[in-house]
Amino acid sequence: VGAAGMTVGPRGPRASGDLRFRYLSTAGVFGTYEDGPLVGSDAEPRRALAFGLELRPLFLARWATGRELGIPHLDLFIDSLALEVGAVFAQPEGARFGARPGLQAGLGLELPFFATASGPFLGLHGGIRWSDAALSGGPLDGPSDRALYLTIAVGWQQLFGGHVVDMGDRRKTARR
Repeated sequence: VGAAGMTVGPRGPRASGDLRFRYLSTAGVFGTYEDGPLVGSDAEPRRALAFGLELRPLFLARWATGRELGIPHLDLFIDSLALEVGAVFAQPEGARFGARPGLQAGLGLELPFFATASGPFLGLHGGIRWSDAALSGGPLDGPSDRALYLTIAVGWQQLFGGHVVDMGDRRKTARR
């Protein structure tokens, strides 16, 4: 999955890019980069880099128990509910990049444009970020120490077969 959009946080928006890899549309890793405009923005922090784990608990459970609704857009939207947790490295005003590592926890949803799993979507990811000072109970210096964020992005999801599960099966059928 790749997406680009805008993240709204304390004092202003930042442009954002997102890359995700998932296994069986259920669990995976993500990386997100955000950068504030160069001139005239008070976005805090100026830049942020986050990476972590994503879990989509509804897809596999609904698919395995046959609880799909039969409406592709709605099924894909429900299955896209994601729990996210990871590390965030921010650049507050007047500090160097990554000077304030912290923790990020959030939720995500993706609404597909078409009734297929592969293709474009509108993504919405939001949550909270804590800096190292906020996690350790130290003094808070500004809005980037403990802040909510919301990302709105347009992206593309592409499914592909990794043949990890059926690798041995393919060899056996090829020899017959």
